[in-house]
Amino acid sequence: MGVGAARRAAVAALLAVAVLAGVASAAVYEVGGKIGWTVMGNPDYAGWAGNKTFHKNDVVVFTYNKQYHNVMAVSKADYKNCVANKPIATWSTGNDSVVLNTTGHHYFICGFTGHCAAGQKVDIRVASSAASSPAPAPAPSGGGSNPSGGATAAPSPHPNAAPKALLAVSSVAATVAASLLSLAAAVLA
Repeated sequence: MGVGAARRAAVAALLAVAVLAGVASAAVYEVGGKIGWTVMGNPDYAGWAGNKTFHKNDVVVFTYNKQYHNVMAVSKADYKNCVANKPIATWSTGNDSVVLNTTGHHYFICGFTGHCAAGQKVDIRVASSAASSPAPAPAPSGGGSNPSGGATAAPSPHPNAAPKALLAVSSVAATVAASLLSLAAAVLA
């Protein structure tokens, strides 16, 4: 094997590692943990969000009874004042996966009367990160709308299937890595 072939193989291997790290880095969080998105039981959403570090392209899942709750992305002012009449985006399926595709604060409230004032709101801060995926998140479909917000619906609802979502990401990453390693092997031959 010549020096040029060895160099190309090393570059291909490094590229495979970089792709794997970028694709597999997104995490999935269920808002409120086991209690979900509700006003029952006095959930502490500030405490829940405060002990996590969210990154660009992570997914937050809102699980709730759609007859009694919804999810609205709102401005900081509307979050503080529990104003639900001009949301940036709204989700209402009961199993809403939201991709956090920008850094900074993402403010979510329940738009049902009195729920936000009773504490059904969460401020999710996405940390700045140099290692973020360049691919844009898909636009919401069906249950959500997002004309200009920084969070969008994930491709499919999340009926307690975080492991499936993570497996899909891992499967894509493994396929890309295998393809790149095959390419490197072909270059070496």
